[in-house]
Amino acid sequence: MNSENFSLSEKIVSTAYVRQGSQARRGHEHLIRQLLEQGKCPEEGWSESTVELFLSELAVMDSNNFLGNCGVGEREGRVASSLVARRHYRLIHGIGRSGDIAAIQPKAAGSSLLNKLTNSVVLDILKLSGVRSVASCFVVPMATGMSLTLCFLTLRHRRPKARYIVWPRIDQKSCFKAMITAGFEPAVVENVLEGDELRTDLEAVERKIEELGAENILCVHSTTSCFAPRVPDRLEELAAVCAKHNIPHIVNNAYGVQSSKCMHLIQQGARVGRIDAFVQSLDKNFMVPVGGAIIAGFDESFIQEISQMYPGRASASPSLDVLITLLTLGASGYKKLLSERKEIYLFLAQELKSLASAHGERLLHTPHNPISLAMSLDGLQAESDKAVTQLGSMLFTRQVSGARVIPLGKEQTISGHKFRGFMSHCEAYPCPYLNAASAVGIAREDVTLCIKRLDKCLKTLKKEGNAAKSSSPAAPSGEGDTTGE
Repeated sequence: MNSENFSLSEKIVSTAYVRQGSQARRGHEHLIRQLLEQGKCPEEGWSESTVELFLSELAVMDSNNFLGNCGVGEREGRVASSLVARRHYRLIHGIGRSGDIAAIQPKAAGSSLLNKLTNSVVLDILKLSGVRSVASCFVVPMATGMSLTLCFLTLRHRRPKARYIVWPRIDQKSCFKAMITAGFEPAVVENVLEGDELRTDLEAVERKIEELGAENILCVHSTTSCFAPRVPDRLEELAAVCAKHNIPHIVNNAYGVQSSKCMHLIQQGARVGRIDAFVQSLDKNFMVPVGGAIIAGFDESFIQEISQMYPGRASASPSLDVLITLLTLGASGYKKLLSERKEIYLFLAQELKSLASAHGERLLHTPHNPISLAMSLDGLQAESDKAVTQLGSMLFTRQVSGARVIPLGKEQTISGHKFRGFMSHCEAYPCPYLNAASAVGIAREDVTLCIKRLDKCLKTLKKEGNAAKSSSPAAPSGEGDTTGE
């Protein structure tokens, strides 16, 4: 409805009523105009009606929704199912063009505008979350692992002689396979145990660079968000090492946007040294469906180079999902979620500590990990070798998702590389343990219910262990006594 249509409406319905409706419409349009002018996440979240109006306005700018459109090409935004069309708000053309995922499509002004606005709003959120000097970013319709691969493939053109990626070990398959898929050999650097924490061995990184030769190294591939007792890498020191040796630095910041500590590490690393790009998941940080990531950095030309490496057009679904979410939450709503996550982290730590004490275990001391916690399972290991892995199965069947139980001595081969002590981020961690995390969107009720079910599982396993011991036959007198031999 434009001003002319509103004037015509006054001939049909009372002028006072139409003007009231016109004013309401202008309220929606004012919010949309602010978004277009500023390109930032609105401070206060929009209503669903405003979001839907905006998306509808974008959709009618795409050629597949033109009333008189006559398409005779192979890609004309045709959709067989009306349900699928509604699911995508009739934004069918996707984003980018064959040569650049960030390019504007002549057939799809609305989808192109969606893409540009999403990247602009996400950039604003990254700055708000702590990386103030980030220069550029774009949403890519791939999860974190493949997005890291895209970064490595882009660097290949800058460093054609490079064969290796220096990688402080983190036991997570996708980031390891990202390097293999890109055609590089991971140079694994084991972590060093400091108290209960597993931290970056900076001396070992330096030795690895000297051993391989800086010109043969594509980049250092570091990590922020991770499962305790591993903690975020020493990003400032690694960034300084990379600057010293003129080696690119890619950071896996998978679910680090929700942590001010992780974002601060990236900001400081870029300030004192070198960070070329950092990659983060959409679903883990913004509570949207799996399938998207953000590639960001401090050199706009390099981020543009990565976007141009993406072959072909791309799905607009991840961009649409995160834009709807951020417009609905607003900056204040997202900041509130981050604040609540921090509070629940402290609550989870206290509850796990109390539970651990009640069962003769302890909460591992990992102050440098701002998201994940770990509780020892020494007592459970003493009951039987199977008890630790059985706990994981019991929690899963009792609908406790996300908790990870890490036994001792597990081995795993990934793409021909054998890892000892897999899942514990080192070859021989001193004890088995259980992980739990306070991630964005978690509620106190989640923690309370988890602790209650975990307590029951531990009591059940202890009871079963005691019953097994009491039912086993006693050894004959003298058997097993070898003191006289």
